[in-house]
Amino acid sequence: MSTSSLKISLGPIQYYWPRNAVFSFYEAMATTKVDLVYLGETVCSRRHELRLADWLDIAARLQRAGKEVVLSTQVLLESGAEVATMHKIAENGNFGVEANDMGAVQRLAGKHPFVAGPHLNLYNLPSLQWMASLGARRWVMPLEMKRSDLTVLQQDRPEGLQTEVFAYGRMPLAYSARCFTARQRNLPKDDCRFSCLEHPDGLLLKTRESEEFLVLNGTQTQSSRVYNLVDTLDDIRSMGVDVVRLSPQARHMAEVIALFDAARMKTLAPADAMARLQPLMPGQGCNGYWHGRPGLEQTSELAQA
Repeated sequence: MSTSSLKISLGPIQYYWPRNAVFSFYEAMATTKVDLVYLGETVCSRRHELRLADWLDIAARLQRAGKEVVLSTQVLLESGAEVATMHKIAENGNFGVEANDMGAVQRLAGKHPFVAGPHLNLYNLPSLQWMASLGARRWVMPLEMKRSDLTVLQQDRPEGLQTEVFAYGRMPLAYSARCFTARQRNLPKDDCRFSCLEHPDGLLLKTRESEEFLVLNGTQTQSSRVYNLVDTLDDIRSMGVDVVRLSPQARHMAEVIALFDAARMKTLAPADAMARLQPLMPGQGCNGYWHGRPGLEQTSELAQA
């Protein structure tokens, strides 16, 4: 494969940012080397600084800038209004859709090609074959999957099905009906006072021994460490992976994308890209899952070679 065949995607914003901050963020992203952009609220429907019409407006702007745009559906649906929004996204008619729950898959199956999101838990070949038969054109590897397992799936994946790997950002580990950010302030979920706005990269949770443990992000629980596979891009490319996904953070995102692009194009050595990313990350790095190790571990790709 050529150095340019591996695409870079920007995942949906996982946090709750003010409306103007979101528009400014994507205005900046339009000038970066990112190839695909996923848009939409995937965590909590109470985050309504932007409505669906606003996401569609941003999508049109990014498309005019030459980006492929995909609308992401919410992961955990709890109300009729949330289901109705998912239906509107599935039937938008202008942009691709990432299905993040089986309800969205059912709505899209046989009607529109879609991206099978990372939360569908596709871990084996029969699952991939079934999802491809329903109309999936790309699937996103579950975050906990190790490299060796992906290698097996890549050997026999269905024809025409692309593979995307989450390669940078705090990992979304779990979703709950309870809002942990509101609970931390002794507030009920239905009167959360939009507490997430105060934490643009999530609320860090430490153990009693003051070790960084998790990040609270409303109804979502994230890793405290930042998953980072920038030093594995050559290996990822050699496996036939089509896309690597970077998850948005509140600061330095354009610089992060530039470093991944430089590593992708081989104008920057893997070790140098890793070193330059360190001061831009909101937390310590990790890559344990990729190497079949505990997720919070950081293993040198060069040492594995």
